[in-house]
Amino acid sequence: MHGHRLTRHQRLLATVTFFSMFFGAGNLIFPPFLGVQAGSATVPAAAGFIVSAVGLPILGVLAVSAAGGFEQLANRVSPKFSLVLGVAIILTIGPCFAIPRTATTSFEMAVVPFTADAPRWLTQLVYSLVFFALSFVMAQHPERLSKTLGRFMGPLLLVLIAVLFAACLVIGHGAFTAPYGNYASGQLARGFLDGYQTMDLLAALYFGIVISANVREMGVTDESANRRETGLAGVGTGVMLIAVYGALSYVGMVSGAFATIDPAKDNGATVLTNLTASAFGPWGTAFVGLVFVVACFNVCTGLISTCGTYFQNRFPRVAGRRVSYRAWSAIFAVFSFIVSNAGLSTIVTVSVPVLAALYPIAIVLVVLALVHRPFSGRFPHMYFWTVLLVGIVSAVDCLDQLITVFTGLTVAPLHVVTLLPLYSAQLGWLLPAAIGLAIGVAVSLAKRTTAAAR
Repeated sequence: MHGHRLTRHQRLLATVTFFSMFFGAGNLIFPPFLGVQAGSATVPAAAGFIVSAVGLPILGVLAVSAAGGFEQLANRVSPKFSLVLGVAIILTIGPCFAIPRTATTSFEMAVVPFTADAPRWLTQLVYSLVFFALSFVMAQHPERLSKTLGRFMGPLLLVLIAVLFAACLVIGHGAFTAPYGNYASGQLARGFLDGYQTMDLLAALYFGIVISANVREMGVTDESANRRETGLAGVGTGVMLIAVYGALSYVGMVSGAFATIDPAKDNGATVLTNLTASAFGPWGTAFVGLVFVVACFNVCTGLISTCGTYFQNRFPRVAGRRVSYRAWSAIFAVFSFIVSNAGLSTIVTVSVPVLAALYPIAIVLVVLALVHRPFSGRFPHMYFWTVLLVGIVSAVDCLDQLITVFTGLTVAPLHVVTLLPLYSAQLGWLLPAAIGLAIGVAVSLAKRTTAAAR
């Protein structure tokens, strides 16, 4: 045991565990979908995707470990804000969206193609019951996830993706297609926006809690050393994600040489199935199904651990009664099981605008944390004002989208946010952030002057 640092082997285990918690169905689907549409222009498209899909989450991990945890970071705005934002992010990336989706996506890919004659509701019920029960059992020792995800499930996933990539290198295929669909032009910018939509930054802000516990379990108890090792695991995860996203984008290019897709109707799952059907025949469908099950199971276990740990730390007692980690993780597993069977489409419809509203707030916090020492720390009111203005715009936009989704109506006063510069690129929050920064600097300077005059 090293009191202040991990051995190389332990560091690799922590990194693979981190990677396994990140890499779910969305991460598996986006890059091939990019590759098939970008075709011969995949390199700039994949570069743009990697900058936002890997860069933002890893910067998030580094910002959070430097601040001593997400709570400490959000407390720079205010403690109440920290609690509200924390609960909103955890519920959205957890039981209300991402956890149920892990079961439904893996079911669609691994079970549906082989059970056409059986009643779908029944097979889904049985599959998701087994899926969540196993994931719950595995999540019971979040501090020991590196023993399961790091040693077995993560490496298994990496081997499966490597087999897929190797098949693409040796398989005979036609010429790569010209870019079409969303990637017909401006591939670099389009890739950046699609990477932004993986929403991995939100998970990154909290996965650090579980990784930090694993690092502690491996013997690094010193707080600053633990933070350093958690940050290193985050950087290592970034390197792995870049390699895997690059490989999967190439898989998409090769798949596109066999069969084009309709970007309006198909998704990355179709791209993978087209390729494996060409490369492995009937076995291909089973192979892709297995990749999806492993990826989704890893993420589900990581999310149940993260949500359970957060709620146990934040709400150890409810109505005067002590609520254990096991109880919280059971609540999340059961709720997710019900949602995944009862109506995921509605949950997804509500969650997407909510995710899109939380994301800019998280980005602003991370950027301010990264420049805390030279800049934000000197003007502390920047945190409050920037987050306030970005939060208002995000909340109005979220409400506008939800009203449109459920009623089909457009409320003119709310719809005014769509006039913001770069709104169509999902970056309408940049102008409010810049104004918030300016106000924060001005308020900080004014308060400093007043204090000095006294």
